[in-house]
Amino acid sequence: MTKLSLIALATTALVAALPAQAQDTGNFIVRARAVHLESANKDSTGVGITINNKWLPEVDITYFLSPNLAAELILTIPQKQSVYAGGAEIGTFKHLPPTLTLQYHFTGMGFRPYLGAGVNYTNISDVNILGGAANLKRNSYGLALQAGVDFPLGGGWLLNADVKKVQIGTTVYVGGADAGKFKVDPVLFGIGVGKRF
Repeated sequence: MTKLSLIALATTALVAALPAQAQDTGNFIVRARAVHLESANKDSTGVGITINNKWLPEVDITYFLSPNLAAELILTIPQKQSVYAGGAEIGTFKHLPPTLTLQYHFTGMGFRPYLGAGVNYTNISDVNILGGAANLKRNSYGLALQAGVDFPLGGGWLLNADVKKVQIGTTVYVGGADAGKFKVDPVLFGIGVGKRF
């Protein structure tokens, strides 16, 4: 009787899991993440320029080209950053950094790790540094590397952890003259939830 009960229980659990697994195999994943930006703060101007690290919201849309290969578009809203020189705040700017990566997803496990590489375009706007005496180049193009993992929760829902390294840089102008380069080149640590459909 005990064996029959165990078999019945196992069968019930398997049948209950099948719909959730089926919903975990769609072509799209939409995720919402909380992401922490940590800037590399590489400055060649000689005045010690840095920006603040911060948390920011992120939304991404993943489309699966095959069970293992996917493309991910990573989006956020314009982010305001404080600018410092020698530790003193000298102004602010905003940046919008959409990123597109091509990913390889590993299958056959209870969780789903992935690796990605792609390109970033960053638009810099609303620059207000030294009361307008300094300015920044408004466009940046660079590479992006990514590693992450999805933990299926059933019904298409998943928990996600993700880390990215992105090339973002600009030229600093003072009085219209090129004063050097500033590279944000951030590491982005993210955690969030998603839905596959």
